[in-house]
Amino acid sequence: MDHYEYNELLKTLTIKMQNVTDVVRPKEITARLNEIEALENSDGFWNDVANAGIVQKEKTQLERKLAKYSKTFHTLGDAKDIYEMAKEEGDEETIESLFADAPTLENQIKLMEVEVLLSGEHDSHNAIVTIHPGAGGTESQDWASMLLRMYTRWAERHDFTIEMLDYQSGEEAGIKDAAILIKGLNAYGYLKNENGIHRLVRISPYDSAAKRHTSFTSVLVSPELDDDIAIEIEDRDIRIDTYRASGAGGQHVNKTESAIRITHIPTGIVVQCQNDRSQHKNKATAFKMLKSRIYDLELAKQKAAVDGVEKSENSWGHQIRSYVLAPYQQVKDTRSNEAYSNINAILDGDIDEMIEGVLISLNRKDDDE
Repeated sequence: MDHYEYNELLKTLTIKMQNVTDVVRPKEITARLNEIEALENSDGFWNDVANAGIVQKEKTQLERKLAKYSKTFHTLGDAKDIYEMAKEEGDEETIESLFADAPTLENQIKLMEVEVLLSGEHDSHNAIVTIHPGAGGTESQDWASMLLRMYTRWAERHDFTIEMLDYQSGEEAGIKDAAILIKGLNAYGYLKNENGIHRLVRISPYDSAAKRHTSFTSVLVSPELDDDIAIEIEDRDIRIDTYRASGAGGQHVNKTESAIRITHIPTGIVVQCQNDRSQHKNKATAFKMLKSRIYDLELAKQKAAVDGVEKSENSWGHQIRSYVLAPYQQVKDTRSNEAYSNINAILDGDIDEMIEGVLISLNRKDDDE
């Protein structure tokens, strides 16, 4: 990198940082934190435990966002100031050091851009990820298990907590259904655009003729809702079934019918939970899953009405992303139109670049509209 390139990079990053500032509005965050501090010192504030908890959650999120913004803002400012001083003094060693640190600075601001995009109402929440294979038997069920592993590995990379809510093994391999709760800040914000059909093309390990197969699996991501969000579910609109729980590989098989399946008749939504030996706990979790799915469905309907988009089928032509293992190796996302060749790393949970690409791409489309 030479002086011209570094100057151009600083100009670009300054513009990006200004865009981030316009969205983050650090002065407003500081003002709100001052208001919260005054509330905390007011009489009776801590007596209302529920409200105090909500305010404390808001405070934590605002402090985290402001700290990350301030660090990025000052890092860029320091780089500009040091560069100007080093040029005046002819300090080539310092300038070379700045050149070497440029990719780190660029990545730091990119991450801040992504953080800004995670400002939706429920983006900071935990995520409920439900995976269901399409038609295709063992092949699609195996693909569903690969996606389950991909999201589990992604969560582990972020030090998020993973809770298995439902797991239905396939007869030969893979899964018939699975649902996991991923607990971590912005888990839903990062994963919300994983909603949709995922297509796999590969030479099937289950085909003795070694033919190429195409499989489809649907991924549904909904936010884990706070208890203060009211979703009314009438008893007449649901059917509750119990069954015997079983884990992967036949593990944790219960002798009692502790697993719960709830069908919401008006929408056709089906949720299942078997993560606990207690039927009552599984029922409570299943209802929480159902409320999240109904809430997410209503949001999707509203968006679809605005965009004029119909519900996708779990089949050809409706995929949001294609994973090709043969005859070449490539993952391509239809929203960002970006292609990636590091497919093994992606299937091992290295999906941040894809997620960020989609977030940025969809934000640009919204701005254009």
